[in-house]
Amino acid sequence: MTVNIAQRPARAPQPSDLLPLLENGDRLTREEFERRYDAMPDLKKAELIEGVVYTIPRVRTDHHGQPHADVVGWLGRYRARTPGVHASDNGSVRLDTDNMPQPDAQLFLDTSVGGQASVGDDGYVEGAPELIVEVAASSASYDLHDKLNAYRRNGVQEYVVWRVRDGAVDWFRLREGRYERLEPGEDGVYRSEVFPGLWLDPNALLAGDPARVHQVLNEGLDSPEHIAFVERLSAGHLL
Repeated sequence: MTVNIAQRPARAPQPSDLLPLLENGDRLTREEFERRYDAMPDLKKAELIEGVVYTIPRVRTDHHGQPHADVVGWLGRYRARTPGVHASDNGSVRLDTDNMPQPDAQLFLDTSVGGQASVGDDGYVEGAPELIVEVAASSASYDLHDKLNAYRRNGVQEYVVWRVRDGAVDWFRLREGRYERLEPGEDGVYRSEVFPGLWLDPNALLAGDPARVHQVLNEGLDSPEHIAFVERLSAGHLL
């Protein structure tokens, strides 16, 4: 039977209809941010950073979509070979009362092996993941300013930012409450200190060469450091 749209009864007002929409620059608590975000199912990405709302515009493939896919593929392969490790793509994180970012990618240890983040009953990550990766346009992005400070203050141990327009990758390591730049080895490869075996050739990443990115990662996964890490994780501890 065909239904005439014009003959449908008017929808009764819903409680969510009374909530203001999320707008860039709004200053909200995390609880209010979550209420409004939940009431906007068509909004794909919004973040609360230091109490300020950021809504994300349409995503371009060259500046974000393809780089994002390459990062997720890199972390996903590491997770597949490393028990006790969780990964998330664009999952919101409850950091603190002023911050609920939606990182492009994240990697975190299970709490059973000493991880500092967990997945709540409603599916959101709570606490600071050990590693977060963001795909940013340039050094002017809030990823390298307010968001970096929020991640640092909440204890994200490693923070990687791919600055697409600048053609650069920054890898930060948290030491005594401050972020220091992790330098690549003599071979140009970054080696995670938190996740042994998580190796990255930044030049291959920037050149759009996923085969080389995965080749270097495979070398890391076969390294003695990663093998020992997996043994400790399988035993249920990191000590």
